[in-house]
Amino acid sequence: MSSMHRFLHLVVAATLWLPMLSAVAADSATARKAGAWTDLRLQHPIIGDVQAGHAKSAVCAACHGPQGVAVAPNFPNLAGQSATYLYVQLKTFKSGQRKDPIMSGQTAALSDADMRNLAAYYAALPAKPAGHADAASRGGRLFLDGDPDQGVPPCQGCHGPTGQGPRVYPSDAPQPPWSTFPRLQGQSAIYVTKELGDFGSGARSGTSNALIMQSVAKSLGDADIQALSAYIATQ
Repeated sequence: MSSMHRFLHLVVAATLWLPMLSAVAADSATARKAGAWTDLRLQHPIIGDVQAGHAKSAVCAACHGPQGVAVAPNFPNLAGQSATYLYVQLKTFKSGQRKDPIMSGQTAALSDADMRNLAAYYAALPAKPAGHADAASRGGRLFLDGDPDQGVPPCQGCHGPTGQGPRVYPSDAPQPPWSTFPRLQGQSAIYVTKELGDFGSGARSGTSNALIMQSVAKSLGDADIQALSAYIATQ
């Protein structure tokens, strides 16, 4: 199994992540305004003060729950999420690179230290317990194997075989910024469907990882988005 994971990581880096970002970098001078998106290739894993994050999290609990498990299916679970991923998302909401009527306002007054601390706090919470996903379903096949005919890479290549985040193995090959990729396991189907739709339409952008997801989402039809979202929700 470990050899398969290594292979998938190399596939992601060689066939999806690196070529696309090279093309984006080449076009950025003419196709994008300076600062319109953040290149995460140099983003290092972040650290923060968990206790300080806890003290700052009271407002967040209204949507994301007191233990980081969302109170409604249109909000994401934060518990057990990658701290670096959470930090990057807070930064993009604050900068306006990612827009949301609630989160844009909530992040406006946050300092960089606040964002690091909140990210560290939610990353330290126990994640939602695993479910019983059907690997043989259409969503399961897309997540684990992708669909080469449609140009869809396997989701597990970046998000891990159980959706709990990437499993990183030492390699001499160029490595994507693994710590910036999110945990997907147990996110609600409503939330995942919304985010894939936003990637596909271009509404969710702002980072190099989002540009990758835009390409992936555009390769998925509506039925596949529904199947994939249902699979992730039951992981």
